[in-house]
Amino acid sequence: MTDPRSPITAFWDAAAATFDDEPDHGLRHPATHAAWAARLRDWLPDPPAHVLDVGCGTGSLSLLLAQQGHHVTGVDLAPRMIAHARAKLAATGLDADFRIADATDPPQRTGGYDVLLSRHLVWTLPDPHAALRHWVTLLRPGGTLLLIEGRWHEADDDSSPYAPGAQPLPWNGGVRSRDLAAALRPHVTELSTTPLSGDELLWGRPVRDERYAMVARV
Repeated sequence: MTDPRSPITAFWDAAAATFDDEPDHGLRHPATHAAWAARLRDWLPDPPAHVLDVGCGTGSLSLLLAQQGHHVTGVDLAPRMIAHARAKLAATGLDADFRIADATDPPQRTGGYDVLLSRHLVWTLPDPHAALRHWVTLLRPGGTLLLIEGRWHEADDDSSPYAPGAQPLPWNGGVRSRDLAAALRPHVTELSTTPLSGDELLWGRPVRDERYAMVARV
């Protein structure tokens, strides 16, 4: 598990207070909220499914999943992110199991999860290939791996670590869909990619960089 005193934990803890100010983080606008809810219904099996939300942040997607009737386990290494997620779910009267844990080593479930969801996380991982290999082992046979990722436009001119004291990352600033597919394809039986850059409702604004959802089966 990541050391709670590490610069990475400190970075995301510091970000927690304003994290939901981004339209696609907080999902506060009804149209953005509805756009993500609709996409999740398209990508996930019918509820109730057991969903592991790795790098759940403040729990906005976990909340949508709980509202749709899924059983959600959310993990994040930043205690303040988890605190916000717990408060967000409590305010609605819905339940989710939120835990402070490293997304590369999340809790296992007997029989496996039906879905493992990760949004905008793999670029932060020191060894994303190892994480992908491990994540597929956490799914039941026939389970779904849903990766919502992108390659941020501003990263094309900046290869520096995103947090002071962080180590260099192989996918710093995001990962192109072709590269993520190449890393994932040996470990899954089905894989499809849906471009998301053109859906302004998801992001609350126009975006020029590559954003996509990758759905794989094991």
